[in-house]
Amino acid sequence: MNFTEAPDNNKHGASRAHTSRPQPRLEEPDLRRIYRKLQLIRRAEEEVARIYPSDKIKSPVHLSIGQEAVTVGVCYALRDDDVVSATYRSHAAYIARGGELPALFAEMYGKDTGCCRGKGGSMHVAASDCFLLGTSAVVGTTIPVAVGYAMALKWEGKGRLAVSFFGDGATEEGVFSESLNFAALHKLPVLFVCENNGYAIHTPLSKRWATPRLCERVATYGIPARQITDGDVLSIWRSASEAYDSIRQGGGPVFIECHTYRWKEHVGPGEDYNAGYRTRDELRPWIEHDQVPIIGRTLDADVKLAIDAEIERTIASAVEFAENSPFPDPKELYTDVYA
Repeated sequence: MNFTEAPDNNKHGASRAHTSRPQPRLEEPDLRRIYRKLQLIRRAEEEVARIYPSDKIKSPVHLSIGQEAVTVGVCYALRDDDVVSATYRSHAAYIARGGELPALFAEMYGKDTGCCRGKGGSMHVAASDCFLLGTSAVVGTTIPVAVGYAMALKWEGKGRLAVSFFGDGATEEGVFSESLNFAALHKLPVLFVCENNGYAIHTPLSKRWATPRLCERVATYGIPARQITDGDVLSIWRSASEAYDSIRQGGGPVFIECHTYRWKEHVGPGEDYNAGYRTRDELRPWIEHDQVPIIGRTLDADVKLAIDAEIERTIASAVEFAENSPFPDPKELYTDVYA
């Protein structure tokens, strides 16, 4: 893990955007819980990929298979009342925050029992009961939403914070820089998490960024920036935990760039290694370092089997719930429409 310190351009003796504080000793995480979240996201999305060709799922799906460690590591260390803002690749954040799986599948089926009454689909899930803000298909748009919520949380004064997830492509939107500047200026309680999978749809970083030194760019706003390149869920958890401690003590925003890799195509359940823009050779090291089996191997075999069996029952029940739920009444088209 690399850490880029915010530059000290203050010539008048005021406090820096980041100061060195003694870090509290972290309690070791419950690896059973971490494994369950990783495996639940993986298996739920594999089930989505299996069902999708049947046309029962009524919206496009952007799968996080291969990227689960980022969301799980970041969300594991959160308080229950912290707020998360995610992207259209939304299933992982929903599950990591404790969203109900039956409501997620029902939402993808377009059913009235979905978490958004069937109106949001895969790309626009929200769950107020676990403080997951509505996700959006428009790249970068949830970043300022998280910053605005962070300002409200600062005024509230209860030590809560916001987390903003976004992809590397979103860092090229103007609102990214505007949000960093505003958050740093007002020392807002927000963690920015870039899930850098190396591609904006089909275009690699090498064709989009003049330099890959994203953390250096972020540090110029006075924001401490950390980079994690190996996708290790425990490294991500530790970095997030340290960031939360700093943020809750009034240190202002923190930025973490997590290198990761999506195993499936940009949108849809299939693979795209024959599409000409990437090769399976890129995937191999990420499979070898896949956090799902790695964390699974730390558990006793009977414990892992019990968790796996419980997850399969949970997913089967969620699918059955979605299959048997009703579609919304047509009159619901006018509910929550204000103009």
